[in-house]
Amino acid sequence: MLAELAIKNIAIIESVTVSFQKGFTVLTGETGAGKSIIIDSIHLLVGGRGSSDFVRHGADKAEIEGLFLIEDDHPAIAKCSEFGIEIEEGMLLLKRDIYPSGKSVCRVNGKLVTITILREIGRTLVDIHGQHDNQEMLDEKSHLRLLDEFGGKEIYPALNEYQSIYREYVKIKKDLASLNENEQMMAQRLDLLKFQLNEITNAQLKIGEDEQLLTEKKKLTNFEKLFSSLNTTYEALQGEQKGLDWVGLALSNLDEAQTIDEELKEIYNIVSNSYYQLEDIVHTLRDKLDELEYDPNRLNEIENRLNIIHQMKRKYGDSIEAILEYCAKIDDEIEMITNRESHIETLNKKLVSIEKDLLVEANHLTSLRKNAAEKLTEAIHKQLKDLYMDKTVFEVKFFEQDNIEFQPDGIDKIEFYMSTNPGEPLKPLAKIASGGELSRIMLALKTIFSQHQGVTSIIFDEVDTGVSGRVAQAIGEKIYRISVNSQVLSITHLPQVAALSDHHFFIRKEIKEHRTITSIQQLSERERIEEIARMISGSHITTATEEHAKELLDLAHQYKYQHH
Repeated sequence: MLAELAIKNIAIIESVTVSFQKGFTVLTGETGAGKSIIIDSIHLLVGGRGSSDFVRHGADKAEIEGLFLIEDDHPAIAKCSEFGIEIEEGMLLLKRDIYPSGKSVCRVNGKLVTITILREIGRTLVDIHGQHDNQEMLDEKSHLRLLDEFGGKEIYPALNEYQSIYREYVKIKKDLASLNENEQMMAQRLDLLKFQLNEITNAQLKIGEDEQLLTEKKKLTNFEKLFSSLNTTYEALQGEQKGLDWVGLALSNLDEAQTIDEELKEIYNIVSNSYYQLEDIVHTLRDKLDELEYDPNRLNEIENRLNIIHQMKRKYGDSIEAILEYCAKIDDEIEMITNRESHIETLNKKLVSIEKDLLVEANHLTSLRKNAAEKLTEAIHKQLKDLYMDKTVFEVKFFEQDNIEFQPDGIDKIEFYMSTNPGEPLKPLAKIASGGELSRIMLALKTIFSQHQGVTSIIFDEVDTGVSGRVAQAIGEKIYRISVNSQVLSITHLPQVAALSDHHFFIRKEIKEHRTITSIQQLSERERIEEIARMISGSHITTATEEHAKELLDLAHQYKYQHH
């Protein structure tokens, strides 16, 4: 859940910090007080589109910070792991700064991330629904995804199987398209590949060769320094009155001493080992000095060879391994172009075979989707009945296609159709729903889908617009039922919805020192009664409206007790 939210210098909010809890939380206040700015800030926090317009006038930057508490199996953990972000004790801290230039700086648990990564993680944490989301629901392109999401465990394995074959199908189509290019382009491509293959082959590259040459070059470039260092080392150790001579003398005297004092035996052994090791080193140094030979021609050879390797890397890959891999790849392509007709025939046979497999998987997917569509239709009818839309007919329409066209998600083209009045024909959702109806339809869908999505927090931004009376009560009850399984935050103007909340925050706007400032306050039980009374009657609160507010709260408590 979203445990804490801190907002600084966003629009008319100078600085606000609020702690949220599980269950159903409502945000109320007069129009323009800044309720939607709170939701906009959460939207920005989880990767929503930002701009300089959000930065409070005169501020250096806008800051939003949110602490989320998540369970061990939450999808955000896998997503964070994918991006190398560590999560400790189930806490995830998101932070976003927006500057007047429009630039954003985003962090997740202190690690800098791109806005794209923030958005990917944010999708697993928060699901925001407002007027924009209603518009998205009207877009038929999202309907197939929603149906698959509803079908979940039954549909996704079949969809994954289909997509696996589809990827192979796309590759074969791409290879065929490449081979079916015109003769002139093929001939030009073949000449280029042969030239490249010949150039790489003639270079006779060996893996690890460049590292060996660089090592040898370093020795030759620093020959004098190397010879001088080795020679001085050798002369310091070998010869009369030199290092090895003195260590030998020490060893001889210790040999005599350890026969007198046994405690010196360990020291004698150490010096003895050191002497014989130094003796071996002297022999190695002498051999090394005998081997050292400066050859300026060899240095030129190395320089030329490294230059050839550099040119190959510049053209064909950043390492010898990559160049040789590219060489093998173009060798295969040359073979394919040379035997073009044979390969086209083989690929056409493969394509026919894979199209049959793909069609089988696509038809299986269609069958599963039609079963899911029946269940979804039944579930939506039940939800709509609870929202006093029992005369509404909902249908998932599958469009028949004359020519089957394989797409990444199957061959199905579907759209949600609905009729809100008896006797009226079914029409696309976008063409029939009024504002109030659309809010209820969206809420019905959300009630169903909230069981399948597993997000931490669901936010409703004035989804109850355009309704009142018993419909408002039904909407409040639906939102409360969703909050039993997920944390829900909702902006509302309806007293029936506010009464059903577990936690009630009031947002007010005031002017201090000629600047507008928004503040947020959690209401006590007494303050809730006053605020709900205000929502019922406006600014003029009477004893009757207070009694009505108390009654709404009592009814809400009874409903929650019965349905928790």
